[in-house]
Amino acid sequence: MAYLPKILAFAGSTRVGSFNKKLVKIAAASARAAGAEVTDLDLRDLPMPLYDGDLEAKEGIPPNARKFKELLLAHGGLLISAPEYNSGITGVLKNAIDWASRSAQDEAPLACFVGKVASLMSASPGGLGGLRSLVQVRSILSNIHVLVLPDQVAVPRAHEAFQPDGALKDSKQQVSIEKLGRDLVDILIKLKGTEE
Repeated sequence: MAYLPKILAFAGSTRVGSFNKKLVKIAAASARAAGAEVTDLDLRDLPMPLYDGDLEAKEGIPPNARKFKELLLAHGGLLISAPEYNSGITGVLKNAIDWASRSAQDEAPLACFVGKVASLMSASPGGLGGLRSLVQVRSILSNIHVLVLPDQVAVPRAHEAFQPDGALKDSKQQVSIEKLGRDLVDILIKLKGTEE
């Protein structure tokens, strides 16, 4: 049976009209077209309290954080669109990563991150397209043993960048985002081949 890459696609935003949710959908569609099984996740559907060591000690990992961890564990690849708030990573994305990094009983450290492969993108109304957040997300993920692919795309002036159907107006940007999805599938397949 041929290997079927499994990819979890989400944005680090809970806003209903998020540009980054639109952006990651483009990459996810491309990954599906390249043969992957892609799960779309909206972090708005998994609200989590702010990470608090005392809360964890008293009540354990919250139910939605456990669900997020289970999704991460079930997927080998990650497509993440990371908005930029005040020149950095969003609180909702950092908080989700922090909760998921906590080990459950009899679980290896960072079990849902070690060995995963991620592709990053961002969209922002600003001129840099969220580039500063991508630097931080790349650093965080690399430090928790996620292989982050070198190519990334930052879409500036996001409030003007999308067509009504969700595609990008700039065809070069559209192609670049689609390539992120395809490249993640290709890498996951190649890595699986080296394991056999």
